[in-house]
Amino acid sequence: MSGEVAKAVGALSDFDVRYETNPMGTVLEADTAEELFAAARAAHEAVDGDRVSTFLKIDDKRTSEKSADEKVESVAEELGREPNSDARTDA
Repeated sequence: MSGEVAKAVGALSDFDVRYETNPMGTVLEADTAEELFAAARAAHEAVDGDRVSTFLKIDDKRTSEKSADEKVESVAEELGREPNSDARTDA
């Protein structure tokens, strides 16, 4: 599937979205819903196959301007380290 995922992620470069691919999917971040939908549709259509599933979960917090990176940084500050197992230290 990596080739098909690469096609989908490659299609995102034509849009004004920020994205991060992880083992479970690709997280998109956009300033407008219209840009998000256009990018998601392009990524969906870039995949070759007789069946393609695309799942959208939209988090639209209108009282805050924090980016996804800033949200992760906040968790790291609370935790006192990066929030992933590679950053753990056994004490």
